[in-house]
Order: sequence, then structure tokens, then C-alpha cells
Amino acid sequence: MDQIIEFAGNHMMLVAAFIIVLGMLIGNEVSRLTRGFNDISPADATKLINHTETLVVDIRTASENREGHILNSKHIPTAELQKRLKELDKYKQAHVIAYCRSGNRSVAACKILKQHGFENVYNLGGGIMAWESANLPVTRK
Repeated sequence: MDQIIEFAGNHMMLVAAFIIVLGMLIGNEVSRLTRGFNDISPADATKLINHTETLVVDIRTASENREGHILNSKHIPTAELQKRLKELDKYKQAHVIAYCRSGNRSVAACKILKQHGFENVYNLGGGIMAWESANLPVTRK
């Protein structure tokens, strides 16, 4: 115990950095566990799409959507999601997968969907980039 105290006294910046990083990791994990939805891999998303009633929502911009999107996905940019929730009401009991380019912007969409009563919400981890990296099909139609 004396060695730990001596180390902390001699390396205060290192200990402070460790405490900050540890706090950030714990905070991130608590946030992930309490947000009400999970990330889903492209492989698991494909299984869900093929075996259950699943709505896939592309929340990217129109120009990003034109570059390629998941077949049969519904395009609703994040900025329009609040206004267009009525279009999705029939999917409140179904599985809903939201995706963007990398999986970060779609987190906000997932939060909105959960707040409005959607039960089975997923964020496509890695977004369309992960989908394409897994050699899964995209369409430009």
C-alpha cells in the first residue's frame, strides 16, 4: 500500500490521466447499458431482416442515400425524423434498425425512436460502411 501511495505522489499526472480515462470508460458503459437499444452487427441485422418483421431506416442525407443504401430501407433524414414519426407508427412492435454512414448519427435516431414508444430498436454498428465491408448488397435505385 505504501508503494502505491508513493507512486501516486511521484506520478500525479499519470494517476490523474488514469482516473479520467477510467471515469470515461465507466460513463460510456453506463450510457450504453441505459440507452434502451443495442448496436447490431451487419450479420445479425441480415438475420433479423430475413426472419422477422424489420424496418430499416436510413437517416443519412439525400445525397448520401443516392450513393447507395440498404435494399428496402426507408429514407428519413435525422432532421426530419421527429416530423415523420407518424409514417413509422405501424412498426412500433416490429424491429427497427437505424443506420447512417458510420453508426454515430443513427444513435440520435435510435434515442428518438425509443422515446416515442418503439420497442425493438437497434443501431447498425459501423453504419453503411460496415455493411459494405461485410460485402452485403446496396442499391442506388
